[in-house]
Amino acid sequence: MPHTDAPWWTTSVVYQVYPRSFADSDGDGIGDLAGITGRLDHLERLGVDVLWLSPIYPSPQDDNGYDISDYQGVDPLFGTLPDLDELIAQAHARGIRVVMDLVVNHTSDEHPWFVESRSSTDNPKRDWYWWRPARPGTVPGEPGAEPTNWGSFFSGPTWEYDETTGEYYLHLFSRKQPDLNWENPEVRRAVHQMMRWWLDRGVDGFRMDVINMLSKDLPPRDGVVPTAGARRGGATRRDAGGRGALLPVRPAHPRVPRRDARRGRRRPRGHAPDRRRDARRHGRAGPALHRPGPPRGGHGLPVRARLPRPGDGKWDVRPLELTALKRSLGRWQEGLAEVGWNSLYWNNHDQPRAVSRFGDDGEHRVRSAKLLGTVLHLHRGTPYVYQGEELGMANAPFAALEDFRDIEALNHYRHAVALGADPDEVLAALRTMGRDNARTPMQWDASPHAGFTTGTPWIPVNPDHVEVNAEAALADPDSVFHHYRRLIELRRTVPAVALGDFTMLLPDDPVVYASREPGASTTWSCSPSPTSPATRCAPTSPAGRSGCWPSCCWATSRTRPVRSSRPGRPGSTGARAAPEGPPASPVLGKRATSAAP
Repeated sequence: MPHTDAPWWTTSVVYQVYPRSFADSDGDGIGDLAGITGRLDHLERLGVDVLWLSPIYPSPQDDNGYDISDYQGVDPLFGTLPDLDELIAQAHARGIRVVMDLVVNHTSDEHPWFVESRSSTDNPKRDWYWWRPARPGTVPGEPGAEPTNWGSFFSGPTWEYDETTGEYYLHLFSRKQPDLNWENPEVRRAVHQMMRWWLDRGVDGFRMDVINMLSKDLPPRDGVVPTAGARRGGATRRDAGGRGALLPVRPAHPRVPRRDARRGRRRPRGHAPDRRRDARRHGRAGPALHRPGPPRGGHGLPVRARLPRPGDGKWDVRPLELTALKRSLGRWQEGLAEVGWNSLYWNNHDQPRAVSRFGDDGEHRVRSAKLLGTVLHLHRGTPYVYQGEELGMANAPFAALEDFRDIEALNHYRHAVALGADPDEVLAALRTMGRDNARTPMQWDASPHAGFTTGTPWIPVNPDHVEVNAEAALADPDSVFHHYRRLIELRRTVPAVALGDFTMLLPDDPVVYASREPGASTTWSCSPSPTSPATRCAPTSPAGRSGCWPSCCWATSRTRPVRSSRPGRPGSTGARAAPEGPPASPVLGKRATSAAP
């Protein structure tokens, strides 16, 4: 089928903005909507199609906006609703869609819904959240009286005692983020109404945060304690994706009917999909088949979130094992090949910088950033670029605990040290894996605060901004920025890049990342550097990681049909300029070759 007949999202690239760290227009040290509008030319120059805004709603900011107290407003920190309207209009004028981050697994404890819910046991909104009495035979409010032993993602128990009614409410994350009860149809209707309001205002769609957590395994029960000496069970990850976990997801889109994708029939409410069968058929990607995805209605993409951890857990830092990374990426490519569409990302607001996590952020920072971008963008799926990734931004050199701002990192430090962990080792883990690494200000130029603000930034700017910044990248034709720009152009001009099949080669090779499809008509290759051949390891990075880093890759694809048609981009005034040939090799900085087999 012609390349132009493919759905628009198959050749699109999404750019995520973390508003408080992107651009500050009024000098208060916090990024805002007007600042984003003023930098839209940067996104247009890069060539992205969709702007994803992290939360800008009114919020106490306990979790930097992911604790929403009003779903139909803009926090004064970021501006006003008219400021958002202007941003949407200016983005659309450049052919860029706007997607808003939406958190409906939980609200802030200051949201009017929860204020009503906690006021009394017979309040009409009591059942909008998860309330449970203390464990039988215990004293309410005392340690160990929580209804279950579940551990929060932000450390400590998932149950918070509320003295007003003498019961506990569930919070999988912060105690100021109580979980909504999606079993209650009134909750669903309220969320759908709110989503329609935003769509009618001009928003193009939503990124649904932690949507896999909406349903809870009922009745709540204790989980298995994962390690000796631990107090909390490891049940939250399993039980939060429990019975009928994904049934609320499909009707969460107010204009998408509930259908069985394989047969095109409506599925009766309460009928859970056979996830065990699909897990056997498609491996760990099986559960994603039951998330909203384009082949099942064309309105959503499952966001892959199963990159291998550096060790046994988030804070257990170990060197990258390339074979584990290939298993993870290859599993999702294969599992969704015939039935879905992947969201592809290295970075986001919850992850450390990929060039530090998977590459070498010292001598080989530019080469590593280009290589990582090439590997990702030559996979089948829709790539996501997180602000600063296109510059090769790296982790920040946080010196002390006082430099961190993230509630997850601060809670983990207190919890781990209280259990006897070495404070220096905990700090080292925070520096490597902490979410604040993604939240340092965008580096626009070499000025004192990187052009982010004329005031004092809410979190320190990475000192490397003197060399790593957008102004310098735009002036250098061999920069990471221009490499990303050419990769993005390839998705529109070379059908095999966006629509080709994917087969992992050399899955057990610890150095080479290679893929191909037999019978391919286009081959893209990245050659190894003469100083870092595939048979040799690159130098150990300054962060102290040992072992090999991927020094070369091959990606070969064959165009395959993708159903649906491609609508025009909003406000688009014409096609973008053709790419200036294939992308520069991330290792050699030379043009990669294209040849028919």
